[in-house]
Amino acid sequence: MSPSFPPASRVTVPWALTVFRGTYKFRDLTVEELKNVNMFFPHFRYSMDTYVFKDSSQKDLLNFTGTIPVIYQGVSDINSKNWANRENKTVNKITVVGGGELGIACTLAISAKGIADKLVLLDFSEGTKGGMMDLDIFNLPNVEISKDLSASAHSKVVIFTVNSLGSSQSYLDVVQSNVDMFRALVPALGHYSQHAILLVASQPVEIMTYVTWKLSAFPANRVIGIGCNLDSQRLQYIITNVLKAQTSGKEVWVIGEQGEDKVPIWSGQEEVTNHDSQMQLSNRAMELLRVKGQRSWSVGLSVADLLDSIVNDKKKVHSVSILAKGYYDINSEVFLSLPCILGTSGVSEVIKTTVKGETVIEKLQSSASSIHGLQQQLKL
Repeated sequence: MSPSFPPASRVTVPWALTVFRGTYKFRDLTVEELKNVNMFFPHFRYSMDTYVFKDSSQKDLLNFTGTIPVIYQGVSDINSKNWANRENKTVNKITVVGGGELGIACTLAISAKGIADKLVLLDFSEGTKGGMMDLDIFNLPNVEISKDLSASAHSKVVIFTVNSLGSSQSYLDVVQSNVDMFRALVPALGHYSQHAILLVASQPVEIMTYVTWKLSAFPANRVIGIGCNLDSQRLQYIITNVLKAQTSGKEVWVIGEQGEDKVPIWSGQEEVTNHDSQMQLSNRAMELLRVKGQRSWSVGLSVADLLDSIVNDKKKVHSVSILAKGYYDINSEVFLSLPCILGTSGVSEVIKTTVKGETVIEKLQSSASSIHGLQQQLKL
């Protein structure tokens, strides 16, 4: 926590330095500490003086071990109003968990959009993988690669991209391997960033988002899966730019479970009279969508899109995996994609749509039932 400055032309900042015998020179530590001070107080012009012990004795600082209270004096021309504004400005720190293809794709997409002031990529792989090594070589601005979970501290958003690469034979075993990995990661990362939004891209996304919610004990509005955001954005693009359809401002969303059981719905459907023609249009667009594979780089772009809405509080609607209990007569604690408004608090509102036809509701409830059944078999 940085000190608060009164509205004055000259202030004195106390700062503690720990000097380790035989490791660093006192001057080097002072310069390094000044860099930290300057990060918090960039308007200051500093003056330093020789440290004198209270008993006026001279000590050999190179052989001294202990904590020395150093005083920096800075002259500032900022007024109290400007300082208050500066104090309230927080750094957009983002953590990506996992150094695989998806983690690197998310890192590159986030960097390209310039969303993060600082981005921490937590890489747990052994040895030198090509992509991670290249990130080290070419040194992306504001990107730190670390194996230390504490490097993620005070992140606004923590993005999970890790997936188990075990040789288990059954689907349940593979999912359980992911759960075991999350059991070691989620509580620690939640502890380091207690006010963060947890964004899950690991697969299967609905189950891993549920697992993250349970293990973190975060409120449900701050635990979000990437869900059908990519499918929804693609479907809207296909309808408008490929099929050249006029939608009169109404948007179509892909909701439900990632995979074959996802379904399209239209916003404001209760006011629509030509429901059949819209469903025909949706079906044509979904056929085109099925040939589009979800590559790591495309998922990375989708993650950056969600992150942009969250960090910059855009209040934009996305179809993401959220706790679906209470919607469409779903009574179990499962996560499914529904259209939601995203901002700095996570999900601020779920968009209510009137779904016509039993097929959509049946698919949503069927997905909820199968997901809940699998969750019951997991060891959390």
